[in-house]
Amino acid sequence: MSDKETMNGGDPFNIETLMREYGNDVLRTAYSYVKDRTAAEDCFQETFIKAYRNLDRFRGESSVKTWLIRITVNVCKDYLKSSYQRHVVPMMDFEEDAIISDNDFEEVENEDRNETIRRAVEALPQHYREAVMCVYYNEMSLAEAAKVLGVPEGTVKSRLARARDQLKNLLEGRL
Repeated sequence: MSDKETMNGGDPFNIETLMREYGNDVLRTAYSYVKDRTAAEDCFQETFIKAYRNLDRFRGESSVKTWLIRITVNVCKDYLKSSYQRHVVPMMDFEEDAIISDNDFEEVENEDRNETIRRAVEALPQHYREAVMCVYYNEMSLAEAAKVLGVPEGTVKSRLARARDQLKNLLEGRL
């Protein structure tokens, strides 16, 4: 059964199911764009509101995940262009963590490594970062990423290759 049949035939559209199934992907994508937890949560909400309101426009030409990520990207780009975002300084979240055991120490090291990688990805030009986010973070195929980004598959493939080269240069000596 296709996504279109599942959403429009028989069973009513259930936004909660979509949020449970694709919410992490939407939130991760939003955070990668806006780089602020609260703003990412706002974009998450706006994405699912728009999806719910525009369900009748979903044609089933892509997966629901691809459709939702495309909406997320557009919501985030709109947010970043807004005058509100340019004039508001986000507050920092501070968490106190105590290292208790060797496992905790390894977890902190892994978090540091992941943070280094995340920052390197964020340092990429936007078109490379978008390709990386779609394919590696959201586990999309090249075809799905091409639909989300509105470019040919070959362009996604070349952007990924160039992004990997830049990441290698950025990360050498840091890990």
